[in-house]
Amino acid sequence: MVHEIKILCVEVTDILATNAYFYIDDETRHGFLIDPGAEADKLLNIIEREQFTIEKILLTHGHFDHIGAVNEIQSKLGVEVCMQKNGRDYIKNPAWNLSAYFNLNMKLDDVTYIEDFSEIILNANKNFGLKMIPLAGHTTDGAIFYSKNDSVAFVGDSIFLNSIGRTDFPGGDEITLHKNLRERIFTLPDDTILLSGHSDLTTVANEKNSLIF
Repeated sequence: MVHEIKILCVEVTDILATNAYFYIDDETRHGFLIDPGAEADKLLNIIEREQFTIEKILLTHGHFDHIGAVNEIQSKLGVEVCMQKNGRDYIKNPAWNLSAYFNLNMKLDDVTYIEDFSEIILNANKNFGLKMIPLAGHTTDGAIFYSKNDSVAFVGDSIFLNSIGRTDFPGGDEITLHKNLRERIFTLPDDTILLSGHSDLTTVANEKNSLIF
């Protein structure tokens, strides 16, 4: 039987509006929640309504607007939270994750640091998963989650529709971001759909043609 894919984008808002994503195997209803940045109740209600089983929460980077609902959802669901190893610089440091600037002082306590380029596979369907590709530049812990089979990449704040991520926050580096975009985004197939934290979807082909750096 062919496994259909459900990608559900949910805009969540506290200080900033951020795209959280459900990446779900429709047959088993198991999947991943990517970047739950705010509104834990809203996301939990969707999980209950749609009868999703979230096996892991995946983080593209440790900024507050991408991690804000993690503690509450993790406590409720008892699931593993995964991110790139340099996330240590962000999840324990409100100045680096930018929450200190809004008097939120946000921290995460229970995170698994996954190896670069590792495959994250569903327990319920061994043919359904994502590859974590490190992509520093916006932050030191930036990562994208890529499915070759489904031609989709969840890219966080590394690249947007017709623009790229800021590099003026702690750990940001413009030269590093440009290099990694050329080597790790623009080398993906042209038809790969890019799903970002703060814009409409785009494709590799579109960004290769529209961005010059």
